[in-house]
Amino acid sequence: MGRAAEMTGTTAGFLRALGDQGLITPLRSEGGHRRFSRYQLRIAMRARDLVDQGTPIEAACRIVILEDQLEEALRINEQLRHDAGDPKPTADT
Repeated sequence: MGRAAEMTGTTAGFLRALGDQGLITPLRSEGGHRRFSRYQLRIAMRARDLVDQGTPIEAACRIVILEDQLEEALRINEQLRHDAGDPKPTADT
């Protein structure tokens, strides 16, 4: 936990708060230590940036979740367009 906090420029308490909000759920080692993926660390850093800008932690977590969902939906949409042979959409569509 301490290493993850150091890598993200946060505190262990902040990472626990993100877990309490359901933003990240680290795996646990056999010894009970939290193990964060690189993806989870990126998510934590994005939430930290929002909180540093004055966003409440609950709102920051919701924003990060919605941004992640949007990115995934856009990726799926692009893949479906590609599979269908459709050209890239224009700004008017």
